[in-house]
Amino acid sequence: MASSLRSTIKPVLFLGSAVLFATTTLAFAQNTDPGLPMADPASVGMSADRLQRIAPAMQKYIDDKLVPGVVTLVARKGKVVHFESQGFMDVDSRKAMRPDAMFRIASMTKPITSVALMMLWEEGKFQLRDPVSKFIPDFADQRVSTTSDASGNSGALVPVAREATIRDMLTHTSGMANSYMGNTSHYASQAMVMPNDTLESYIGRLAKMPLNYQPGEEWQYSAATDVVGRLVEVISGQTLAEFMDERIFGPLGMNDTHFFLDDDKGGRLMSQYTPGPDNNQIVLQDPGSNRSRWIDNENKRVYRGAGGLVSTPHDYLRFQQAMLNGGELDGARLLSPNTLDLMMENHTGDLDLWLPGPGMGFGLGWAVVEDRGEAASPMSEGSVYWGGAYCTISWIDRENELIGILMTQVRPYGHINIRQDFQVLASQAIVE
Repeated sequence: MASSLRSTIKPVLFLGSAVLFATTTLAFAQNTDPGLPMADPASVGMSADRLQRIAPAMQKYIDDKLVPGVVTLVARKGKVVHFESQGFMDVDSRKAMRPDAMFRIASMTKPITSVALMMLWEEGKFQLRDPVSKFIPDFADQRVSTTSDASGNSGALVPVAREATIRDMLTHTSGMANSYMGNTSHYASQAMVMPNDTLESYIGRLAKMPLNYQPGEEWQYSAATDVVGRLVEVISGQTLAEFMDERIFGPLGMNDTHFFLDDDKGGRLMSQYTPGPDNNQIVLQDPGSNRSRWIDNENKRVYRGAGGLVSTPHDYLRFQQAMLNGGELDGARLLSPNTLDLMMENHTGDLDLWLPGPGMGFGLGWAVVEDRGEAASPMSEGSVYWGGAYCTISWIDRENELIGILMTQVRPYGHINIRQDFQVLASQAIVE
């Protein structure tokens, strides 16, 4: 898909708590360029009237104090048809949400890390069925806990039937201990990044923990993408941050995407909230200031490919559009279309994916919609998506050439349906 796409953003600062675009066309007049050309929705088969349903739905979550503020973006066929900022970056100070706000995108880091590794695959540096131990020896001679006891203190430890492969790491079928199943308290104590850690020492510690299951036999969400990030370092000879800056962020014009910040970027790092005891109304957890661990962190050497990035809607759109385009944007090619097709295939067969839920598979970095009826999803079959722990989400609907991005900052968020609501509202605006 050819398009002349721009890499600049001209932010507009909104004033007040509920200042919204009165119509989608006003957004075009304000020239709030998020990195792709703005367009009349009708020109790409979308309804402007239907897109206007998004803002009131988002505002209700803000008014009910379930989220502090929201930025939503919808792009189709390389054109942005909806881009809105609502609510607050910081509730106590009444600081209005900015279109160029920076968000902790957490697990939305995973697709980017997976792309980084697959760029090296395209250079012939490894095969997907290579054992991880070929590059990281700590993964040799692993043992599996018969009771999923990550400490190995109960039950028997048995040898792996086969070693975990790079493909296992990309698809979360490696067997790694995690914070969801097994001895999660022991995992949590071992998975903490220590002040003197490097990514090498951190991954080495995780590799020594007993596996929850035999590689390839189950799907369990884990820190496997941190291992993917370490593989990028070992194979490329660069830190993960250096590789991403040089090979992904720089070429795509993602100038506001980083693992760590020196400061709060002029107040653009949004405050982070958590549900409080009063009907889940939000309370401040991590301010957008030098007290945030993304800034005030004594260890800025561990670049976590599973969830370490901060970014903006502008930047993440640039990445997603490159993926939808088959690996290229504005002359910068990261991957071939053939590789993207492979990454967006289901690699997990009929394994139970308890986190994405029924009707879903998992590719090399994203969940994949396999059966939209069973998934009860507005996304077309073959769509890919992933979200982050602070209630961010983005998806690529390949059939409809549509990208959706929602960013806010509240954790946990399982009590609200804001992400699902936004997916429905974006998709129902497709009329051609």
